[in-house]
Amino acid sequence: MRTLLALAVAWGLALAQGTLQLYTWTDYIDPGIVKDFEQATGIKVRITYYESNEELLAKLQAGGVSQFDVVVPSDFIIPSMIQLKLLQPLDKGKIPNLKNLEPKFTNPPYDPGNRYTAGYLWGTVGLMYRTDIFKTPPVSWSVLFDPRQQKGPFTLMDSSREMLGIGLRYLGYSVNSTDPAQVKRAMDALLAAKRSRNFKGFQGGVSATKLLLANQIVAAVVYNQDALRTAEGNPRYGFTIPQEGSTLFIDSMAIPAKAPNPEAAHRFINFILDARVGARLAEYQQSATPNAAAKRLLKPEMLKNPAIWPTEAQMKVLEFILDQGRNNRVLDEAWTQVKSR
Repeated sequence: MRTLLALAVAWGLALAQGTLQLYTWTDYIDPGIVKDFEQATGIKVRITYYESNEELLAKLQAGGVSQFDVVVPSDFIIPSMIQLKLLQPLDKGKIPNLKNLEPKFTNPPYDPGNRYTAGYLWGTVGLMYRTDIFKTPPVSWSVLFDPRQQKGPFTLMDSSREMLGIGLRYLGYSVNSTDPAQVKRAMDALLAAKRSRNFKGFQGGVSATKLLLANQIVAAVVYNQDALRTAEGNPRYGFTIPQEGSTLFIDSMAIPAKAPNPEAAHRFINFILDARVGARLAEYQQSATPNAAAKRLLKPEMLKNPAIWPTEAQMKVLEFILDQGRNNRVLDEAWTQVKSR
């Protein structure tokens, strides 16, 4: 029995060494990149998907911390994940391609010194719309928040900080405000939009674009990369950042604290940070990259696209979402009200 048990354990370890469990956003990696990693390393990749940071956090807290090897959280959720001890520090000696990151992404405020994370892609949240309904790009978030300016069914993003942040920007406040009066006004604006007969639910970015393609809605709050991949070459769809501004995000790769295969995780992160692989990833996702070496390989027309690389004027009204520590409860309570009422 001891021999059989030892063999079973050894076989289990061998299987673990040959498998990487990736938990990431829906349609957030080029299948060709996954295939190339498998061929280069002999490690099989199994992918599970989520559509919000809240879903990711809940899954890890419910036992996923020991089920997955690599996760891809957004900036603002990372401090909470670190505080909850859901992530393990990176062994930077196993990730030489960290040198490819732009300097501004090597010491981010949500993870000083990249102790736990390595940048993956970054982008914005904006409005995807049907060009047969909106003859010119909508200039204001009022096409969602003001019933008089709504032109048909729409969806809001099923993500608390992004959606509350847009409500705050619409009212002229910072996306990171935790002032109770300002947050309440943003909450009331979202509730008013939710009560509109045109409101068709809270959706993740991918599911919202599918509703647009099916002509079930005319506008949706989505990540720019989801919109661009859907609308690429199709004049029926557009993407814009309204004049009031919106949120920026950077998604990063991280290793859960009890990952079954941390060795494979480090190899995967290093592979993604390779210059050519990083460029392929950015082009596939139609997304900005924090990888300076990869950025140099991108096509000029992609670098000039303001829907991917915001202009200086747009950057003035775009904000990264910051973790608010204890003040997060103000935002959490407001979002609970928005979803439940």
